Amino acid sequence: MNRIDINHKTILITGAAGFIGSNLVKRLLAETAGSSIIGIDNMNDYYDVRLKEYRIEQLKQQSHNLQSQTSSTFQFILGDIADQNTVNSIFNKYGPQIVVNLAAQAGVRYSITHPDAYIQSNIIGFYHILEACRHSYDNGKVGVEHLVYASSSSVYGSNKKVPYSTDDKVDNPVSLYAATKKSNELMAHAYSKLYNIPSTGLRFFTVYGPAGRPDMAYFGFTNKLVRGETIQIFNFGNCKRDFTYVDDIVEGVVRIMQGAPEKKNGEDGLPLPPYNVYNIGNNHPENLLNFVEILQEELIRAKVLPEDYDFESHKLLVPMQPGDVPVTYADTTALEKDYGFKPSTSLRQGLRAFAEWYAKFYH
Repeated sequence: MNRIDINHKTILITGAAGFIGSNLVKRLLAETAGSSIIGIDNMNDYYDVRLKEYRIEQLKQQSHNLQSQTSSTFQFILGDIADQNTVNSIFNKYGPQIVVNLAAQAGVRYSITHPDAYIQSNIIGFYHILEACRHSYDNGKVGVEHLVYASSSSVYGSNKKVPYSTDDKVDNPVSLYAATKKSNELMAHAYSKLYNIPSTGLRFFTVYGPAGRPDMAYFGFTNKLVRGETIQIFNFGNCKRDFTYVDDIVEGVVRIMQGAPEKKNGEDGLPLPPYNVYNIGNNHPENLLNFVEILQEELIRAKVLPEDYDFESHKLLVPMQPGDVPVTYADTTALEKDYGFKPSTSLRQGLRAFAEWYAKFYH
């Protein structure tokens, strides 16, 4: 592994207004010295844009408050990685040394009704990032030292073997979203092999936390319960998810940014692809019904719901939806072995932080 110092570097983060992206920028601003952090996001309206604006506002405020000679800076660019000129102009102007590609059209169910968004952002957008990384080495330049990109636990499809290991064959996606994420891994592998670009893909497992994505179950459940509506719990409550708290995801990303796969040549004298893929999950799947019960308790505790809330009359157990899988479960031994890290935030701690944030943001 090639150690990378992330201080005094130019770091490009795509999807910077997103849930994981904004939390990553926040962490880098707080803990790196002298780095120039460039964030890009197209601020699309897949979910409430006010949340994205809130996240960016917080980052700008944080960056403004840090103004000292040694502190890192944050600059936000409103733009779309599906536009090649935008991507090329950022690389030409700033010359990023570390690239973290988190921009993507997320969500399994939305991919059934809006396939175009996934091809544009996840395939074409990522291709533009790969091409820009490739050309960053032109004319003998040092170029990109590490490309880190988001994949997803969705690539495992209806894999019967649990926990899911990155050694498992994942050629049977059950949604277009999953197919685009698997494609990202294949594209990155080809570019790593052809152009010696050190790349690491991260398969995220059900990320949650404050200011998260409203399309995620816990957030949607909360909105519905607050409005007195009935929530649907799929697969009759027998779904299991490896819920991973956002700070644990960010910790994993920051560690991985600092350790790039090594460039080496094989016996044929050609580069072996400096390429890795890791799971980042809690390694502890939770039953959806249990998850919902803890969420309800924490929403009552944070006074989002009244103490006497009749939860039973607001829940409906229903069958599975197309594109969904019954269980996600991350094998994280490789992450532990290579980076000494394992997510550890308990579901109650994480949902408590979410409920307290929700109470402040929406009341």
